[in-house]
Amino acid sequence: MSLLTPDFGLVFWMVVIFGIVLFILAKWGFPVITSMVDKRSRAIEESLRNAEAIEKRMKEAASEHEAILDDARKQQAAMLAEAAETAHKIVEDAKVQATHEAEAILSDAEKELARKKDEVLGSIREEVALVSVAVAEKILRHNLQDSAQQKAYMDKLVDEVAAKTKDIS
Repeated sequence: MSLLTPDFGLVFWMVVIFGIVLFILAKWGFPVITSMVDKRSRAIEESLRNAEAIEKRMKEAASEHEAILDDARKQQAAMLAEAAETAHKIVEDAKVQATHEAEAILSDAEKELARKKDEVLGSIREEVALVSVAVAEKILRHNLQDSAQQKAYMDKLVDEVAAKTKDIS
């Protein structure tokens, strides 16, 4: 028996054993192996779909993040513009209020100054009148030392007052 040409019996038993092993593998081994391969294949496909979905969500999240950032920048710019406008308005209002207050203070000061001026002028007039009356009294006493002169002067004054009252009525 040579190694290159086997006997018919050896070949027969080898075929029978191969058939039995093939039958056992076909009946119980291959279904388990194929189910495991299919299961693994489905798991790989599922993982790929999940990875694609995650990648898609990441892109959406990145674009949404960018949109939120743009919106935040726009809101920030709007807030800054509004704050600047409010500050400008406050400054302008303060200027207007300060101007009104200054005008009111100046007006009050002018009124007070006019009042004081009128008081001083009134006081001066009163003093001048008192001095004039005193001077006139001294002059009249000096000039009208006797009663005849005083009576003549009084009559003259009464006549002048009576003439003036006739003119007025």
